[in-house]
Amino acid sequence: MDGGVGGSHVFTSWFLEFVPAKNRGTCMIVLSLFWTLGTILEASLAWVVLPVLNWRWLLAFTAIPCFLLLPFFGLTPESPRYLCVQNRMSDATDVLERMASANQSALPPGVLTYHRETNVDHDTLASESECLLPVRAKDCTIDNAKSSEYDSLAALRTLLSHNLLRSTLLLWLVFFSNSFAYYGIVLLTSQLSDANKSCASGVIFGLHQKDTNIYKDTFITSLAEIPGLLLSAVLVDWFGRKASMWSMMFACCAFLGPLVFHENELLTTILLFGARACAMGSFTILCLYAPEVYPSYVRSTGAGIATAIGRVGGVVCPVVAVAMLRGCNQMGALVVFEVVLCFAAVACMFFPVETKGRGMD
Repeated sequence: MDGGVGGSHVFTSWFLEFVPAKNRGTCMIVLSLFWTLGTILEASLAWVVLPVLNWRWLLAFTAIPCFLLLPFFGLTPESPRYLCVQNRMSDATDVLERMASANQSALPPGVLTYHRETNVDHDTLASESECLLPVRAKDCTIDNAKSSEYDSLAALRTLLSHNLLRSTLLLWLVFFSNSFAYYGIVLLTSQLSDANKSCASGVIFGLHQKDTNIYKDTFITSLAEIPGLLLSAVLVDWFGRKASMWSMMFACCAFLGPLVFHENELLTTILLFGARACAMGSFTILCLYAPEVYPSYVRSTGAGIATAIGRVGGVVCPVVAVAMLRGCNQMGALVVFEVVLCFAAVACMFFPVETKGRGMD
């Protein structure tokens, strides 16, 4: 499962490089819908399988789609931008020709070339057609020795360079905070009602309680991701990436606010439904925004490091917030979520560039 999580940001970066700038936001949101469908399917499986069988059967059923997916990786084309960075111009041309043929179109006349800017300037980012298919090949070739310079350490230096440092640090903060909140809301779905009952009755909170309502609540709140994605699909190419993210994070805070106090089960489920919709929407836009900020030669590395830092937020979440919840400190746990989300929303406002409609270097 770790390998699957690690490969998700690579797939996102790869997919975005094939999508025109004007449709990139909507296409990414539509793609994320399948993540949500998988989440709903998993919640449904847990609801049906765990009360009857055990967790081993759940893992076995979960692994089936992964095995079905493996043959398709051999059929997917490599990114032309990556091939250009590796100085494999003929391979990149072949991919572009297949794409043109599939779209019943023809490539523009000229020679495929690539010119890597060592100093990334967000304000002078060229259009996609200018980057990939100039008519003349003057000063646009790249040799293997120069290409090999950009190993992982060099990519990290680029991410922390003067031009990208602000974007990188803010992305790390927002990924950490958004993952903390998203996975925390998922955990709250299964923990909050039981914690309320246990704390009210004075019974020690159990770690192995079997309650089919947990799976039902998880299924219901998983459905919340669908309206969250639909809302983000509307906002992302109209309202912009930055504004869409911070507005949905503040909305998530608004839904979580009443849960500072003990609410009945129905209202708790409704509030968590809204919070998860907003958290999923902002998280999806963030996963779209990160690869758009970085140039091709550090795109996957930059998005990957940010995603890894986000997973740290997911790991820290149960240790901090959920542990407080089990200790009957519901107010403290929810305040932690509120503060983290507010920091993330403010950080989104300070992103140095809006990537809506911009070409990818």
